Amino acid sequence: MRDILTVTLNPALDLATSVAHMQANVKLRCGPPEMDPGGGGLNVSRAIRLLGGESRAFVSIGGDTGQALLKLLHDFGLTPVVHDAPGETRQSLAVTDLSSHDQFRFMLPGPDWSRGDIDNVRRAIREAAPTDGGFLVLSGSGPSGAAPDLYARICQDFADTDVKIVLDTSGPTLAHLAAGQEKPPFVLRMDGHEAEELARRPLASRKDSALFAHTLVGRGAAEVVIVARDADGSVLAVEGRLIHVAAAKVDVVSKVGAGDSYMGAFTMALAQGKSLDEAMSYGACAASAAVMSPGTQLCAKEDFDRLLPECVVTEL
Repeated sequence: MRDILTVTLNPALDLATSVAHMQANVKLRCGPPEMDPGGGGLNVSRAIRLLGGESRAFVSIGGDTGQALLKLLHDFGLTPVVHDAPGETRQSLAVTDLSSHDQFRFMLPGPDWSRGDIDNVRRAIREAAPTDGGFLVLSGSGPSGAAPDLYARICQDFADTDVKIVLDTSGPTLAHLAAGQEKPPFVLRMDGHEAEELARRPLASRKDSALFAHTLVGRGAAEVVIVARDADGSVLAVEGRLIHVAAAKVDVVSKVGAGDSYMGAFTMALAQGKSLDEAMSYGACAASAAVMSPGTQLCAKEDFDRLLPECVVTEL
């Protein structure tokens, strides 16, 4: 298996709990809290670990919250590559209303980064990156103070290497990447809503999503573009080919971490030498397994093994 380094520049200490019924202006008695390391890249590493793979997790942490997060990473069996953040690590809270099964997610801000902080972390990522043609996973939001071109600049930092960059982000950072890059990432993933925002039109069918993804490939956004379509699975576009993978039919408990589980399983499959088709099946299966789990839990290996035959790849 080739080396995988996940990168999390804006991690969070994730707390999850539940209440009988959400109501304003009263004290709400919560259920027992669950605490997990959070942030896109860390969730990707957690998913890989749960599925029996290995990765290293580059993470920027600071303050007492950062130390609590670091302990959770070690307890989970991850291999952290620690970079000092310029301030206290953020926290997030997910609360499930047991009467409606709605989930409320509260994301606190992380520390502000200066230009010097950004330059330092780019150098640190380059030093920690795989050297054997491995995979660098950039997942989640960039730090506060970073320009929308941060991930594009990190891609440029690896222009003279054989590192394959797998990227999942949102907002202005995604829009910048989608415009096309001189050195695009290997893979760019987004959800259906993000794709429609970029396309500025509805993408009602699988073919609509796949054709838009192919437009992004032609534009130089990435060599491979994936668009997730929730219960309808995902589509993938690469030069000359469009494919769809079915999601397994499961009861949805929590969507937290589904996309990161997809990225973890997808990247793990590629690192094991599997094809894009197999990687798509792995990703869709891990996402399906993740939505079955409560709170901030991710994909369980037994669910993954059971559901994998349902995640069938077809040509579009």
